[in-house]
Amino acid sequence: MNFTLTHTSDDCSARAGRLVTDHGIVETPVFMPVGTVGSVKGINQDQLGHDIQAQIILGNTYHLYLRPGEEILSEVGGLHRFIGWERPMLTDSGGYQVYSLSGTRKIKEEGVTFTSHIDGSKHFFSPEKAIDVQRRIGADVIMAFDECTPYPCEKGYARSSMKMTHRWLKRCMEHMHTQPPLHGYQQTLAPIVQGSVYPDLRKESAEEISQYEAVIYAIGGLSVGEPHEDMYSMTDLVCNILPAQKARYLMGVGTPANLLESIGLGVDMFDCVLPTRNARHGMIYTSEGLLNIKNRKWATCFEPIDPNSSVEALRHHTKAYLRHLIISKEYLGAQLASLQNLSFYTHLMSEARSSIKKGSFLSWKSDMMQIVTRRL
Repeated sequence: MNFTLTHTSDDCSARAGRLVTDHGIVETPVFMPVGTVGSVKGINQDQLGHDIQAQIILGNTYHLYLRPGEEILSEVGGLHRFIGWERPMLTDSGGYQVYSLSGTRKIKEEGVTFTSHIDGSKHFFSPEKAIDVQRRIGADVIMAFDECTPYPCEKGYARSSMKMTHRWLKRCMEHMHTQPPLHGYQQTLAPIVQGSVYPDLRKESAEEISQYEAVIYAIGGLSVGEPHEDMYSMTDLVCNILPAQKARYLMGVGTPANLLESIGLGVDMFDCVLPTRNARHGMIYTSEGLLNIKNRKWATCFEPIDPNSSVEALRHHTKAYLRHLIISKEYLGAQLASLQNLSFYTHLMSEARSSIKKGSFLSWKSDMMQIVTRRL
């Protein structure tokens, strides 16, 4: 498994590259749809591959560990086989759940004790356990176990949490080398930069994790409520420290505008639940701008959902019909809306790659920012 930088911009830090895995090649910049429990909500695998043209998807270690369980996933030969997805896949380590389950978990040096949201049972994740579970799940890219600090966060806590994340990374790396892959293909472990919104901590963390040889380096702990300006400044700082010839993954980001800005700062990979979550609530990203399909103005709009979409259903069905489905809480409404949002995101990334290769990213980005921030 390897990452090759193929193109760089002369007037900003945007790059294009190629991540090679045993399940296929991923062209970057790339957006990864989130399949929390082995399913991207409302979208089947054929739609993911054919209509949305997703190159790689993400699964959630915490949720998959609880259900269907690591034993079942190991027995079937990994998550790829379980869900019928033959392209690359990434799993997080469960560290974000350490953050999001703040009321039901206890963090110690050894690891984290947490309570299942399903049945209230108690569980324990250590760095070693996170590696073992991700080995059984079998994603191509697996993440180091970390703590994602909240925003706002006192600097003292951010520092102690970051240092523990570094110690956990060392344990992850050491354990990774003692545990071979289980399903006949290679996996790579990605370290994660932490440090909240404190520049000196981010610098220290980026320098620390850069000492480990990795194919991908991740930037965590952002998009947790901080102002966008802070997210961009921390991302810029970290991208200027991480190894230039390795992939950079900004975790949990974000809106189309966030993606465009972050690509310009040198980020290669993204994931976020926003496209599908917003879709279910009627917020639709189109080639003409952002629209709230629940608004009354769309009730008699018989134009295609997106006339410029490459997906036939999105050109065939109208905004009025989509509004009717969403208002009526029909499953098809959430499916069509999710299909639209995810296909828009992947098309946006495809266009970004093309503009970087042509040497026109900044001018293209300027035009696209007008579209992705326009409310119809």
